[in-house]
Amino acid sequence: MQGEVMGVQKTIFVVDDVHTNLTMATAALEKQYRVLTMPSAERMFTLLEKITPDLILLDIEMPDMNGFAALRKLKLHESYAGIPVIFLTGRMNEEDEVLGLELGAVDFITKPFSPPILQHRIKSHLSIDELIKERTVQLQRLKSSIIFVLAGMVETRDENTGGHVERTSSYIKLLIEAMLENGIYANEMQHWNIDTVVLSAQLHDIGKISISDAILNKPAKLTDEEFEMIKEHATRGKQIIDMIIARTGDEMFLHHAKQFAHFHHERWDGTGYPLGLKGTQIPLQGRIMALVDVFDALISERPYKKAMPVDEAVKIITESAGKHFDPLLTDVFYKLQDSFMEVQHA
Repeated sequence: MQGEVMGVQKTIFVVDDVHTNLTMATAALEKQYRVLTMPSAERMFTLLEKITPDLILLDIEMPDMNGFAALRKLKLHESYAGIPVIFLTGRMNEEDEVLGLELGAVDFITKPFSPPILQHRIKSHLSIDELIKERTVQLQRLKSSIIFVLAGMVETRDENTGGHVERTSSYIKLLIEAMLENGIYANEMQHWNIDTVVLSAQLHDIGKISISDAILNKPAKLTDEEFEMIKEHATRGKQIIDMIIARTGDEMFLHHAKQFAHFHHERWDGTGYPLGLKGTQIPLQGRIMALVDVFDALISERPYKKAMPVDEAVKIITESAGKHFDPLLTDVFYKLQDSFMEVQHA
């Protein structure tokens, strides 16, 4: 069947404020695809929260939010940006076509449309999209492997932090999922892809690559001068990621990685480093990593200290709300402490 790949039927959204057009599109496509129709872009975004289609047929001329505005909004959302969009239009001119292509539309189909042409266009674009997805998966695996190796290099050099990267990544995923469930900083995270964020967090200590082994693995308390050198890893981490961005472009995961690396030692009250930012001046990624980083350090054994019992570590974290840590994040953390313990003992 044309609309199936490996037995999974493809889903098509048809968005048009004219009922006749929705009926015609359904009749032309329903034998090959799962067709879901909606009369407005607003209804489309509501349904997108539950269902991700394989392709969207989008009318340009609609009241309230037209097709161009809807496509702009789609491209702002990381979870929706990759969905192929074909514009449906009753009028075609060069200006509209150029604008649509610049915004990211993959094609235009004029109305009234011919069912065979509609079917052929959709089949072609779904085939191209399938190939792109395969290549994207391959690139994602490559990206994950590179990050894994880089994070492993840091952890291998810093003999004091065995398992730290893996644990903090797990803590961050738990924390972000709970924040979204409870509407905590939901607006700031509305375009975040959790898997991308968690992956990028593994590079938060990448700046330690440039710190001397003698200081990094000193089995005793650091001198003031040595501590100042350790503190430089936050700025150096940003610089390393900036160099990668300069060569590859500012991909979203690199943007997140830079925020984690640069700001995870800032404190809510402004006494942190490297910039001494205060409160919500600190990017959310930095505020999240500051909390899980300290928690993991407290409950982990080091050559110069024993591991702290989890209940004592939780007490220290909660008592530092509004000083070291974001109070809202601290509240979420407190409710998740049992889940954090499961990660520690995994």
